[in-house]
Amino acid sequence: MAEPVGEHLITVNAADARARLSEWLDAVEAGETVVITRRGTPVAELRPHRRSKGAVDWSWLREETAKIPYGPTDAGDLVRGMRDDDRY
Repeated sequence: MAEPVGEHLITVNAADARARLSEWLDAVEAGETVVITRRGTPVAELRPHRRSKGAVDWSWLREETAKIPYGPTDAGDLVRGMRDDDRY
């Protein structure tokens, strides 16, 4: 038997998951997460698959990063300073 645990989280036992898998897949497609339990212990989780966000717009990224001002210290000196300050 399914039981809502929280927002967008449903727990079902293994027998129910086998019997009603297509229903639980529909719920997952709708944004729910389904936790499958065996004897009350969670053993698996069905959740929506992350879709690719698409290709990176490299020209936009170059333009945006060009706007970022450089700091007074380069990265190597910054890391060296953090490492040495914490060491002593």
